[in-house]
Amino acid sequence: METSIFELKGDFIALCDLLKTTGIADSGGQGKAFVADGIVTVDGEVELRKTAKIRAGQTVECFDHQISVVAAT
Repeated sequence: METSIFELKGDFIALCDLLKTTGIADSGGQGKAFVADGIVTVDGEVELRKTAKIRAGQTVECFDHQISVVAAT
């Protein structure tokens, strides 16, 4: 599994935007489709809300990618 760290600059990022920003999805629309298909988990639970607010301390998984979200310093 490929693991990456995403430094969050604000309070949160929408899930579909995170997938796009990290390169897992080619576009926001593709990120939304991944979420709708039930292949994205947040903290080990399937997440079906396309614009779920992802905050520092959460872990997102999609396919063989794992993203640890941390607060920017």
